[in-house]
Amino acid sequence: MEDYKELLQLTQKLLAYTDSLSLKYIEVRETGESSDFFGKVKPFADEVKEVNDAWKIKAYEWIEETRPKNLYTQQIDAAYEHIETVSVQAFFPSTSRSRFNNVMASAKFILNSVILELKGEPL
Repeated sequence: MEDYKELLQLTQKLLAYTDSLSLKYIEVRETGESSDFFGKVKPFADEVKEVNDAWKIKAYEWIEETRPKNLYTQQIDAAYEHIETVSVQAFFPSTSRSRFNNVMASAKFILNSVILELKGEPL
């Protein structure tokens, strides 16, 4: 069986990104100021996308090889899309708070589920 250390590291990195995105969103909501798209938003979103792309590939391989009981490729797709979305939306105060929070909660749940499964802990 292949070692899934890289998948674990990528998942943890995405979880750290979601935490920093939550803080950024709170900051822009309080100040009401959008971030500079080309100066801040795009470079950060590109950085997240690079990790997210690698994570999706590794997660697909892992699911195909191990067939975890409660995780499916559709959930990986959903988390991938959610992370792509919030990596941009977090920088704009006009983003709906409830939508942002719901999308973040969903992505974090899936990321945490992957971590627990990789560590052999019950979901």
